[in-house]
This record gives sequence, structure tokens and C-alpha cells, in this order.
Amino acid sequence: MNDTGKIHFTGIGGSGMSALSQMAAMEGRAVTGSDRDFDNGRNAGFRTALERLGIKIFRQDGSGIDAGTSELAVSTAIEDSNPEIAKAKAVGARVLHRSELLASYVGRFRTVAVGGTSGKSTVVGMIFSILEEAGLGPSVITGGPLVGLKERGLIGNAWRGSGDILVVEADESDGTIVQYRPAVGIVLNISKDHKSVPEIQAIFRKFADNTGKLYVNAAGPELAEFRNGATAFGRDCPGMRVEDLRLEMFGSSFRLNGKDFAVPAPGLYNVDNALAAIRVSMDLGADLSACAAGLRKFRGIQRRFQLAGSAGGVTVLDDYAHNPAKISAVLDALHGSPGRRVIALYQPHGFAPTRHLRRELVDAFLGGLTRTDVLIMPEIFYAGGTVARDISSRDLTDEISAGGRSAFYFKERRDAAAKAVELASPGDIIIVMGARDWTLSDLAAELFESVRKKLAAADTDGGVCGSGGKAGLFQDRDRG
Repeated sequence: MNDTGKIHFTGIGGSGMSALSQMAAMEGRAVTGSDRDFDNGRNAGFRTALERLGIKIFRQDGSGIDAGTSELAVSTAIEDSNPEIAKAKAVGARVLHRSELLASYVGRFRTVAVGGTSGKSTVVGMIFSILEEAGLGPSVITGGPLVGLKERGLIGNAWRGSGDILVVEADESDGTIVQYRPAVGIVLNISKDHKSVPEIQAIFRKFADNTGKLYVNAAGPELAEFRNGATAFGRDCPGMRVEDLRLEMFGSSFRLNGKDFAVPAPGLYNVDNALAAIRVSMDLGADLSACAAGLRKFRGIQRRFQLAGSAGGVTVLDDYAHNPAKISAVLDALHGSPGRRVIALYQPHGFAPTRHLRRELVDAFLGGLTRTDVLIMPEIFYAGGTVARDISSRDLTDEISAGGRSAFYFKERRDAAAKAVELASPGDIIIVMGARDWTLSDLAAELFESVRKKLAAADTDGGVCGSGGKAGLFQDRDRG
């Protein structure tokens, strides 16, 4: 990595690319970038936040690359035919993959790399919050924006701290995790996602070999081979005595080794995430009190069980759940509120992932939805590029309906949202789920406003009473 010349990011609006571009800008480097979404008028908020850091945005046509550009950063999603790659080669700029750039940061810091199929962003955020509370000045590079960083006026997925610790989300989806050599590595879990379980296990074997100190979840048969010589964490782990566990709609509480903890994140899966963060943070210099205080101050991750609003007895949530394990965990957490119907609007996040996970996605919804719940699916999200569009959301809803669950398909997303509004009644929980498409948060907010207006009109006519109950207390905090 040449850390003096100008660096251009192709696809700078992506979660990983935007984080790296911000780190470069925060360190004083000249940064430019382009993104197809920006060219099409989408994600204006992302663009504005990048420009606030001094990053100059160009159209994705090569115009942002000139003789002063020393490096071009690309991700796996960028095709070799992209005009910016040809322009970079013409001016003699080095073309490097996103993972190479991240690996260079991992090597410069005392890095904690958080890996696993699910929970990476949340655990990164929890560790960052604890280490800040402990006064260790951590830096962070992650995929899911931290709400706490967004409240500082940032995108939320990167921060350059004053200390020597860097916490990163190590993504196994394209196999590049094997390039990282962190001081600390964490393996949270393994399940079928972008790749099969055996393929992911092989990737994590190399990751484990490259890690200075490895931490592994004490639960789960798929992690058995990784526990030898590793430090274990979890509810069933010696030295981590969890008592008085309580799960609620928007949080959990427990006592760990005699210390009371309150975590503003729902579900048993987030208790496990918190235990991973605590175990690692204590070894990095945070005491148990700092861990408890840091987790209490944890503001969450954008689009992780984030409240869009609550009114008239209806709660509308926004969540990143997109693979079978995440979907199952979120639906399980939702059913911790007895007697409330779930209306799930799920947008699949690409044709290749949907094709690869078709059977598991169907099983996740059949197992996670009750017979009174409703699933609504718009067509699969298409981000552009060359891809075989040979599967449809309808293929999934047909199977799920045949399995005895209520599932609706709509070609247009606006029609899917209209169906959710039409069905909404007091007591319902509506959740918008999906990945890659940041406009899903806008959809959740718009959906809430439509539901609120509908129920307010019914209330005026004497049809609805109440203010949505406890969930309304969280609205200002979680909407940021």
C-alpha cells in the first residue's frame, strides 16, 4: 500500500469500500471514488457523508483517475471490463483488491478480526464500544454502520482512534479472509451462506493458522476442530458463569461472574455476541466493569433489529437478516413476544445467493414463521452487472405456501409494502429484512409512516386505541 499518493475507490458506496476510503481520508490521504448507485441518483446520504471528509466523487467512467492517482481499489463486485480499471492501468496506477487494502491495515495495528457467518458486525461494534469505554482509543473498520458513530455525523462503518488497536469485520464470503494476519482472531459460528459449510471451514482453518491468538465459540459442532488450542467463550464455557438471563423485545440482561449486564440488543444470539465481546475485550485490557458499561452504552448496528417506529399497537422494524441462520435467529427473537403476529417483508439479496441458498431459505421461513404469520417477498434485488437471472422470489413463496405458511409474491417492491400496510393491525410486528440494498431502511421508514396514518385514521373513527406500548420508548434512540 502506497500511503502517500491519491487513491481512487471504484464502488465506494459499498460497505467495505466506503469504510476503507474513510480510513484513508481520516489519515490525511487524498481520496476519490465512484459508484453506480451515485450515478443513478441513489444513496445520496452516503455520498454526502463521504464528501464531508474531503472525498471527491466522480462518475464511474474513469474521469476520477488521473496522473496523480497512485492506486485504484476495487472489490470482487467490480468486473475486469470496468472502464476505471483500464484508466488506472493507462496512468500507471496500481490496482489492488479491497482485501489487500484491508490486510495492510490489519498488519499495521494490533488487530482484532471478527469472523463467522453471522454476528460479525454486532460483535465488532460491541468490542469497539467496550474498548472506547476502557479508554483504549480503538479504531474500527466494519460492514454494518455503528449507530454511535452515525451520531457523530459519520457513515458509521469506520473510525480512526488514537490507540494501536483496530477492530475489523473479517468477511469470509469471497475467501479473502485468509490474507489477514491479525493479532486476535474470533470465530463466532459457521453455517451455509455464500459458500457451503465445508468450504467455509476450510477458509477458517487458514484464518486460524494466520491468527496470533484465536477465540472460538464453545457451542456448535461445526466449530469442534477449531477449539484445540483456542480460547473458548460462550454460555457453556468454563469461567463465564451466566445467571439470571432475561430476554425482552429490545434487549437482554444477565449476570456474568457476579456482574450485572444489560445489552440493548434482542435475542439469545445477541447474548452470545456479547459474551464473545466481553471475553476478548478483557484480554485486551478492559475490566469487567468497563465491559458492562461499554455494552450498556452500545447503540447498536444500523439495520440490526432497528426500530423504524411504533404506533397504534404496531411495531415496524428494519433488519439486515438475509441468510438462513440470521433469518431464523431474528424470527425466533420476534416470537419472544407472545401473541404478536409477524409480518415479514423479505427482499432476497441477489440471484446467485438466492439460487445457492434456496432450500435453506425456504426451510428457515417454514421453521421460523407460525401459521398466523405472513411473509411478503418482492422480486430479488439486482445490483447490476452480469448475472444469470434464472430464479425468482416467486419460486420461494410458492414453496413456502405449499408448506403451509402464508406467503405472497410481488414483482414490484412498492406493491409488497402496500400489502404489509393493508394487513397491519394492532399487535402486529412488521419487519423489513434483506441485505445489500440500503434503501430498505427508507422502505421501513415509509412503511411505518403509512401504517401510522392508517391506524390514526382508524383511531379517529374509533377503531384503534393505544400508543404502541414499550417499544415506543426506543424510537428516538434507534432511529438515530
